[in-house]
Amino acid sequence: VTEFIFLGLSPNQKAQGVCFVIFLFLYTAIVLGNFLIVLTVMTSRSLGSPMYFFLSYLSFVEICYSSVTAPKLISDLLTERKAISWWGCMAQLFFMHFFGGTEIFLLTVMAYDRYVAICKPLSYTTIMNQQVCAVLVGIAWVGGFVHSFAQVLLVFHLPFCGPNVINHYFCDLLPLLKLACSDTFLTGLLIVANGGTLSVISLGILLASYLVILLHLRAWSSEGRRKALSTCGSHVTVVSLFFGPCIFIYLRPSTTLPVDKVLAVFYTVITPLLNPVIYSLRNAEMKKAMKRLWIRTLRLNEK
Repeated sequence: VTEFIFLGLSPNQKAQGVCFVIFLFLYTAIVLGNFLIVLTVMTSRSLGSPMYFFLSYLSFVEICYSSVTAPKLISDLLTERKAISWWGCMAQLFFMHFFGGTEIFLLTVMAYDRYVAICKPLSYTTIMNQQVCAVLVGIAWVGGFVHSFAQVLLVFHLPFCGPNVINHYFCDLLPLLKLACSDTFLTGLLIVANGGTLSVISLGILLASYLVILLHLRAWSSEGRRKALSTCGSHVTVVSLFFGPCIFIYLRPSTTLPVDKVLAVFYTVITPLLNPVIYSLRNAEMKKAMKRLWIRTLRLNEK
């Protein structure tokens, strides 16, 4: 096998035309929305706290993450034969899990940041200094790379000598296992151990962090609790949208289900799209910074 053929989202040509318009709009919104957050954080002095530092990296990762699958999906919606080379498939698989793993680690780091900010406010600037923040982001990138490299290594050695049709719109682990010409039971277990366990452990750390935060907030005033929960609420929403589908897909026996395509659209397109909406609409400082950026841009255009 030198190439794989995707069945795509739908065999209906009219539906593909509608999907092309929808996903082109969604992908454009993902890139522009997340880029706006990165630009706002980089140019605004009021957004110099570690929370916004991590948020800018999360937005950058979201752009990269959706760019692994969305452009190929959009272009395939205009063609009848949706093919990808073997090496292209491996590259897509690697970067998909690289950016996905990095996002998981970043979300965990952001939960730790909120824990320190709320539970240890007097030591916050000392604990979360620039060097520590840079190291934590570096660990997230390295963790994503190690996770992805291990996943691709499990599939790389598999022989593909027969069918090459993938019932999906991108290369993923479980659909590829179905095409292998050898027994993939052990490989499937290792994939679950790597991907599923990473998601569950990270989610466990996140939930534990927010449980400690909630217990700590009992002693705060109602106004203080409201502000703290508002900040944490955005993060919890993003975590729930991202981890739910990932755990469902990667923490189960190596089988594929029809609903997998819908869930894949959710965590590769919908979640990156909602990230800037959730973090900007629920954050007064971010909205003010975006407004100042817009005013500065208009003044520059007038000149």
